[in-house]
Amino acid sequence: MSTRLSLQEVASHNTKDDLWIIIHGKVYDLTQFLPEHPGGQKIILKYAGQDATDAFDPIHPPDIIDRYLSPDVCKGEVDVEALAAQPKVESEQDKKLRLARENMPHLTEMYNTFDFESVAKNVLKPEAWAYYSSGADDEISMRENHNAFHRIWLRPRVMIDVRDVSLETTMLGKKVSMPLYITGTALGKLGHPEGELVLTRAAHATNVIQMIPTLASCSFDEIVNQAQPDQAQWLQLYVNSDREITRQFVQHAEKRGIKGLFVTVDAPQLGRREKDMRVKYADEAPTEMEESGVARDQGAARYISTFIDPSLSWKDVDWLKSITKMPILLKGVQTADDAVIAAQHGLQGIVLSNHGGRQLDFAPSGIEILAEVMDRLRAEGLDKNFEVYVDGGIRRGSDIFKAVALGATGVGIGRPALFAMSTYGDAGVKRLIQLLQDELEMCMRLMGAPTVQHITRDMVDIRNIKDHFVASPFDHLSHSAYERMVPRGLAKL
Repeated sequence: MSTRLSLQEVASHNTKDDLWIIIHGKVYDLTQFLPEHPGGQKIILKYAGQDATDAFDPIHPPDIIDRYLSPDVCKGEVDVEALAAQPKVESEQDKKLRLARENMPHLTEMYNTFDFESVAKNVLKPEAWAYYSSGADDEISMRENHNAFHRIWLRPRVMIDVRDVSLETTMLGKKVSMPLYITGTALGKLGHPEGELVLTRAAHATNVIQMIPTLASCSFDEIVNQAQPDQAQWLQLYVNSDREITRQFVQHAEKRGIKGLFVTVDAPQLGRREKDMRVKYADEAPTEMEESGVARDQGAARYISTFIDPSLSWKDVDWLKSITKMPILLKGVQTADDAVIAAQHGLQGIVLSNHGGRQLDFAPSGIEILAEVMDRLRAEGLDKNFEVYVDGGIRRGSDIFKAVALGATGVGIGRPALFAMSTYGDAGVKRLIQLLQDELEMCMRLMGAPTVQHITRDMVDIRNIKDHFVASPFDHLSHSAYERMVPRGLAKL
């Protein structure tokens, strides 16, 4: 029988050498774990002797304590009703965010992906906005992901029967409503209490595929359990330095019915995301509990990425193929050379991606290299039964059209889904996808393409795709939604 502890007793264990916290009504002694916490000691110290549930949930899947900590760290439980009855002081920031949410535009006033982003910027907590919106270094690649689409122009055909337009296509053998999927993005609960489960439900409702992230806020099984029997899901995988952990995870995913394994290959080290890094100062512990030697230059990304294996190489492809029968694709390919090598290794496909511009600044956008990649694959006779996807910067239905015209099987959206989820929940994500469907359908009709199979390369003009430093049409929506990086303390100057 679990020991019942008073809130007063828990509060007395509030020093660095004797530190208890409450998570979901259970009391944990984290004194010994404190120096080992991947996210640093500061955030745990901040909640010493207190309820840390609200800080814990967005960053961690619910089963992480049971998986990584000994059962004896749990000292008992507190009275949940007494905990809930404790007075909560609303900070000025919380009040501002609450009022912003109460005054959000009606969902029907969301007409495009940037509308969701603009609302999210005003209603998300600073740490959530910083994590979701940040890119690497000067964020050139992040913005280029979107800007590159502006250098691709359309060549409409007329006098074609487009009374009936079908967006349906097939991705990894699954028939879907349109050539789009929700890509794997970490820490869904930063934006919504139900996190990735919102995306699961919306993906099923709109018949698109959800890619489950390794670093989800919800547990893998929670997300799979939320899916419907006819729903296809993929898995985004970070390979663990402990390969046995990866083997067990992959094989468990296969048993649960996952239809595709997307191995992230562009993150042997996490990029410098300075917006995210600056937010760490919001989580300072009391001065008297300040620990020495703390790295003060990391954000949420550092919390969750310490296990990723930087030694992953082409020699590991055979090992990956030996542990699963799922189709294996590499996510994060950024050159035609690596696309060819991936196909030569017998993989089922790739995702052309620079990690949403969050890794190496000045890495090319996926859409920029797509035509080159397809030309090389065809020249080598490697394009058959090899699917090429693109993510990064997709904000309009015409962007999807352009990617398909250049040879993509489909495209992935990340931030737009997060912003829609964070603002309007299930209904927001469904409306986002419906907007993209409507835009793509209109684009196909005006381009003279009644089906996805009718979208061909001669429908786009890519003569300027490689010209990075020429004038492009000014995108007012993107410019107004984008938030520049401002050093702490200078925002109001």
